[in-house]
Amino acid sequence: MNLAATPRIQPVVGRRMMVVDDHPIFRHGICQFLGQFSEVSVCGEAANAQLALENMRRLNPEIVVLDISMPGMNGIELIKHMLAEHPKVLILMLSSHEESLYALRALRAGAKGYVMKQQAMEHILEALRKIISGGIYVSPEFSEKLVFKAIVGSTGDLGSPVEKLSDRELEVLQLFGQGKSTREIGETLRLSMKTIETHRSHIKEKLGFSSAEELVKFATEWVTANGP
Repeated sequence: MNLAATPRIQPVVGRRMMVVDDHPIFRHGICQFLGQFSEVSVCGEAANAQLALENMRRLNPEIVVLDISMPGMNGIELIKHMLAEHPKVLILMLSSHEESLYALRALRAGAKGYVMKQQAMEHILEALRKIISGGIYVSPEFSEKLVFKAIVGSTGDLGSPVEKLSDRELEVLQLFGQGKSTREIGETLRLSMKTIETHRSHIKEKLGFSSAEELVKFATEWVTANGP
């Protein structure tokens, strides 16, 4: 008699999920919240990319929820490494950054969805259900932007200058725009000041700035226009 109920829930029950975020309180909170639902079963956590890759090989999750900003390898690069080893894993990006900054980069890297942390508890379960069913999840507002870009893309270059930047360079630009110094950015990303200075030099070259002051002015205006 019980077998009759099984087919209704078997497709989604207990999908093995790993959460990757360098903030332990937020990471544990997401795990605890999602532990209430039958769609997923949290099988592991990781605080950085290296641990995430090690745990993925050991635990073989079907879904990975991860942040962009992490020490060392950032989340978008981690997506590429994970999919190179496990092409079928479903990846949901959960980030504090605005969709306009990173969502398209995450999708291009192979993520199946993007949820902002400010909306996490409200939308993460919806996003997981969407990607489990074979779809892609972004907010309705960003979805409209993607459709618009697809329609007009062939008629002209409407892209932002920052699209020339690598994922890490964009992260550094954003932190400069938030008023952080080279030292503070290095501490935030756990990278050396020399590495941050190299990123700054590349950003200046790609965006055509002649001085660090011009870069910081642009970064500040850009962050103001695009959100925190």
